Amino acid sequence: MENIHINCDLGEGGKYDSELMPLISACNIACGGHAGTVKTMKETVKFAIENKVEIGAHPAYPDKENFGRKPIKISPEELKRSIIAQVLSLKQIVEAEGAKLNHIKPHGALYNEAAKDEKIAKIILESLAEFDEKPPLFVPPNSVISALAKDEFPLIFEAFADRNYNENYRLVSRIKSNALILEKEAVFKHLFLMFSEGKIRCENGLEINVKAQTFCLHSDTPDSVKILKYLHQKFGEKNIKIKNT
Repeated sequence: MENIHINCDLGEGGKYDSELMPLISACNIACGGHAGTVKTMKETVKFAIENKVEIGAHPAYPDKENFGRKPIKISPEELKRSIIAQVLSLKQIVEAEGAKLNHIKPHGALYNEAAKDEKIAKIILESLAEFDEKPPLFVPPNSVISALAKDEFPLIFEAFADRNYNENYRLVSRIKSNALILEKEAVFKHLFLMFSEGKIRCENGLEINVKAQTFCLHSDTPDSVKILKYLHQKFGEKNIKIKNT
């Protein structure tokens, strides 16, 4: 049986974490930048361990007002300190529970900016270089951060199950009505094409190549639980299992 790896951003104050966690391979836990507190981090870490789900840090621009989804004016030094503090806070909680931080995935605008902006990508990498261990980074294909990090960090290329793409590998902006893929059948079709054929069908109909090792479904996508259950069903019919460690 083949395996597919699906990750989800959790610990962000959503209502469905308890239903989503058993259905995924890995979680990216908000660690105080765009969302998350010590309490929510501890709860989410424990729940991930119970469900044998890989644990990742999900640092963001320190901007809870905009949920980390807009770039903000911040000095490189301040951003670096924030990223280090966010990852360290979750890392300490994970290790106190006897587990290990599996990966790091920047959130929202920080993730998107690092895909195209060398300055932001370097700040992230310099921040993570402060740690003795270097967990794998979840990065978008054909991105600036992946090119800069390839000789320094283990990389796991990620694609999005519930987002439409432009042909330059950038996600369709959330301000556009077709940014999200909301119907469970459409999510499966989009995801299966990426997984089975290594292709993304962009919003303009063109196809681009993609080699992704993990696929993200957002926890705040409407009907995310129903979509994941449907994905389990449809992939199961094709003898493919959503990997759970």
